[in-house]
Amino acid sequence: MYLSKFFSRTGTNADHGLKPVRFLCALVIVILSISMTGCSRGYISSYSDHVRRSSFSPTAMTAVSAEFSGKADLYAEDLAVPGEGKAVDVGSLKASGLFDLEGGKTVVDNDITKKIYPASVTKIMTALLALKYGGDLDQTLTASARVPDMEWQAQKIGIEKGDKMTLDQALHYLMVYSANDAAVLIAEHVGGSYEGFINMMNEEAARLGATNTHFVNPHGLHDKDHYTTVYDLYLIFQECLKYDTFRELIDISYYSTVFYDKDGGIRAIEVPSTDNYLMGYVDPPNKIKVLGGKTGTTDQAGSCLILLTKNADDREFISVVHTLTRV
Repeated sequence: MYLSKFFSRTGTNADHGLKPVRFLCALVIVILSISMTGCSRGYISSYSDHVRRSSFSPTAMTAVSAEFSGKADLYAEDLAVPGEGKAVDVGSLKASGLFDLEGGKTVVDNDITKKIYPASVTKIMTALLALKYGGDLDQTLTASARVPDMEWQAQKIGIEKGDKMTLDQALHYLMVYSANDAAVLIAEHVGGSYEGFINMMNEEAARLGATNTHFVNPHGLHDKDHYTTVYDLYLIFQECLKYDTFRELIDISYYSTVFYDKDGGIRAIEVPSTDNYLMGYVDPPNKIKVLGGKTGTTDQAGSCLILLTKNADDREFISVVHTLTRV
């Protein structure tokens, strides 16, 4: 039995709360002080989800949901559709959408069908396939030589060939810390091979109606043929939310566990969330509660964010924001 059963720990939004600040700051992706234990390794770079971007400001759009309570006609089996939302001045956000989950309505529509690079927001699809097709979360995964073989700048926890962890542990590292090596570990397990998983990603996107999306990797490291749209990300995310485990994963502020290396030695790694709302560094807009989400940043993609939020009427919304759309 894995020692992680006894030593893993997570922190949730509810556990820590959001620390009060004197101003509403919409900066979501910032440089964090990373403190890790054991044999952990982390990398802060142009591929990191901890990059400070002062122009990244989703508050204006997200705040719209605070007063939204009206019912909408249902489209596409209760899903929102492009073209029905209003444009909102959101400053530097080049593409953004706000989607009402209860009414199936697009509330804000700013270029939601324009092609964008998703960066690490890609990992919501990786998590979806793991939960849908990966089987028992307690099963053991063993890292191949491909898992650590990526750009040195890529954010990762330092998984090495032969390391072993459960699918549940890998999913936590994937969604809490946005570890790219965890994404490859999951992909090879769920898809039977790396290439098989990429095929699954594109097939699942098509099944969900995300027809302007094309994936070439499970993590979002830049590739010109790896792209999506704000609307397609909404379609994928709302499917993810059907899984209680996914909702739990996106609401964790830090994660600590132990697993084994190829020689049976114990490795202990603790990681913080990449989401400043969950970490308590940033207050959400008035009357809005952040339930979790996924961040992403590369030099080519800019800053990306997808959030699940709730207003004072307990009405849930999906916000998708993106700062750079030169694809």
